[in-house]
Amino acid sequence: MSDTNEGLDIAIVGMAGRFPGAKNTDEFWELLKNGVEAITFFTDEELKESGVDPALIRDPKYIKSRCIIEDEDKFDAQFFDFFPREVEMMDPQHRLFLETAWTALENAGYTAENFDGMIGLFGGVSLNTYLYSFLMSQKGFISSAEGYQLSIGNDKDFLTTRVSYKLNLTGPSMDIQTACSTSLVATHVACQNLLNYSCDMALAGGVSITIPQKQGYYYQEGMILSADGH
Repeated sequence: MSDTNEGLDIAIVGMAGRFPGAKNTDEFWELLKNGVEAITFFTDEELKESGVDPALIRDPKYIKSRCIIEDEDKFDAQFFDFFPREVEMMDPQHRLFLETAWTALENAGYTAENFDGMIGLFGGVSLNTYLYSFLMSQKGFISSAEGYQLSIGNDKDFLTTRVSYKLNLTGPSMDIQTACSTSLVATHVACQNLLNYSCDMALAGGVSITIPQKQGYYYQEGMILSADGH
């Protein structure tokens, strides 16, 4: 009998990521091995400096913790051929996704230039809080002539196509938005595209950062967030 699954194998040849308490997948693995809970608890002063209402801070149901991605505001604009002003108007989630996609290819030992095939990209992004908490709150920060740039730097629909353009990826480039399962579904769709030969290699993943990061959350009975921050 022949193996009906012949030709359906998919190899994971590279990986990259940024996580709370870990700058890469190796550091993240160490957290998992050692049972380290990478949650940050804030002081009242830190929350005040971040703009949280003092009355909310005093509320016993306000939980003063969150998972933090370090250096989310750091980005090498010149390396990725951006003008500094473009980066100022770009959702940090988009910046991090681009950096991590580049790192994943480097980890695998491939680039679009040295790979004889099409590389696809599948990914998604969380709600853009940078746009509402910072960009739209700064009176006069965005001129009327910059509306289009603001759109492509913040709209979720431009997440993967911009990365594909910057990294010269010529395979399918698809935004996946399925809430908490986004990264998993992106991986599933990437595998489908590999199996139907729409691409020869695929990047898949997702990104989620809340801006500002130094803020807690309001606990509600029966909701998904915990009462103690853990």
